[in-house]
Amino acid sequence: MKKVICKKEYDTEKSTLVKKVTCGAYGCPEGYEESLYQTESGSYFLYTNGGASSKYPKEDITRMGAEKAKAWLAAQN
Repeated sequence: MKKVICKKEYDTEKSTLVKKVTCGAYGCPEGYEESLYQTESGSYFLYTNGGASSKYPKEDITRMGAEKAKAWLAAQN
């Protein structure tokens, strides 16, 4: 997925996956995934997608600062 935020492109195909977290089984309407990516320039973003009843009913990209990305990573362990 690609998304432009503040004139900067974030692209899951061109970035490095740092960590992916899934909640629920595949096809579960409440299930979702969160994937933290890092761009070539060192920026972070969170790709989210989920079932119709989840907190991410449609796919999206949210940019993250380095500190917020580190906090997200720490919360996943």
